[in-house]
Amino acid sequence: MKKILYFFIFLSTILVGAQNSDLSRDSIAKYTRQDFAQMKEQLGITIPNRPGPSGNPTDPNDANTDENKVGFYSLPDPLVTSNGTPVATEKAWWNIRRPEIVVQFEKEMYGRVPKNVPNVSWTVVSEKDTTAGPYPVTETLLMGKVNNSNHPDIEVNIELLIGLPKNIEKAVPLVTRFGFITWPFGPPPAEPSSYFMSSYEPLWKQQLISQHWGYAILVPTSVQADHGAGLTSGIIGLTNKGKHRSPQDWGVLRAWAWGAERAMDYYETNPKIDASKIGIEGTSRYGKAALVTMAFDPRFSLGFIGSSGAGGASLLRRNYGEMVENLASSGEYHWFAGNFIKYASTLTVNDLPVDAHELIALCAPRPVFISVGSPLIEGNWVDGKGMFLAGLHATPVYTLLGKKGMESEEYPVIGQALTSGEVAFRQHAGGHSTGPNWSTWIAWAHKYWKDE
Repeated sequence: MKKILYFFIFLSTILVGAQNSDLSRDSIAKYTRQDFAQMKEQLGITIPNRPGPSGNPTDPNDANTDENKVGFYSLPDPLVTSNGTPVATEKAWWNIRRPEIVVQFEKEMYGRVPKNVPNVSWTVVSEKDTTAGPYPVTETLLMGKVNNSNHPDIEVNIELLIGLPKNIEKAVPLVTRFGFITWPFGPPPAEPSSYFMSSYEPLWKQQLISQHWGYAILVPTSVQADHGAGLTSGIIGLTNKGKHRSPQDWGVLRAWAWGAERAMDYYETNPKIDASKIGIEGTSRYGKAALVTMAFDPRFSLGFIGSSGAGGASLLRRNYGEMVENLASSGEYHWFAGNFIKYASTLTVNDLPVDAHELIALCAPRPVFISVGSPLIEGNWVDGKGMFLAGLHATPVYTLLGKKGMESEEYPVIGQALTSGEVAFRQHAGGHSTGPNWSTWIAWAHKYWKDE
């Protein structure tokens, strides 16, 4: 677990360096602290934040990873309105309860997208023929230029790579991944030269193309930098004309989701892409963004949510792994609305009006696949069981809308796929990746993306 935590810290350091060649690491930390303090001042918070638990099991404040120490918690009911009225009909869900939950998430957790966000114009940068394994592919690199006429000092150019099977005869489904076009960690993972006597599956692109589906990579940091120092730049800063956020303004996760929504706008104009069959995928913080995207934009038809943990699919009230105090710290607060800081200082997680099961419920009736790795390899920080339970507690909403939801109340063993319902779950035997779950996800997705 200690090695895994240090790897993620190292990974985050690399990401920051890759995103911000014009700022030193010390400058990023300095301006992040300043922005964090400025937000706390806006909120009138004068006390220090409560420290979150450590991911290092040798530390005295190590995170709980013992099921016997989780303790009792009570979740808000997604089918009871704010005034205590039970929700018993689909109409009441769509017209009353769902809008309530959306407002609660926007105000207290992920933030509101401003009404004055500029338009995006997509242009083709380059196009080439390549392969994914043995399959011929046409890859198109696009740039989404955000109109900055109201504040020319800030430019935002969204990077999007689309790969489609070559010589397609009809529009194809497509999965959008939050990730990297240019791998920032040295040479990118390569397809094995042979799968004979090998346990390795083909990489995700090859698996999708083999189904005559397409893939896309959206670079989140081309939309918004992944740190507090960047909140006065990127799409958040451009919309605010370089000024600091207000407490209810959107955080980075919502900004990344907004970027995916603008990619969807483009898909709807491309006759080679079936915009009714678009999936969204991501791992870790990008898994959080993928779930936020699904929750707030009904145009995405399938979700593949990888190891998203706290702030994503894992129950926040469950005392296991990463906690609200970690999320609302100066290291991660930028993912959320400023208001979220309250829940690690003047308030507690029990005061939060929503939890992860309701974020999943906002996706209903659309299918969502929750993925996590083995605790023996990935560790317990992301709380696989907490994500399973969130899916289980979202199931009543799916049931109300005529869907199945999670098929079992029993936490499955590693490798067992719960895929008969619209809320699917599988814990694979690998690490912090969706990789070992791609073939399972594709088989599940075929139920919904049938050939016509």
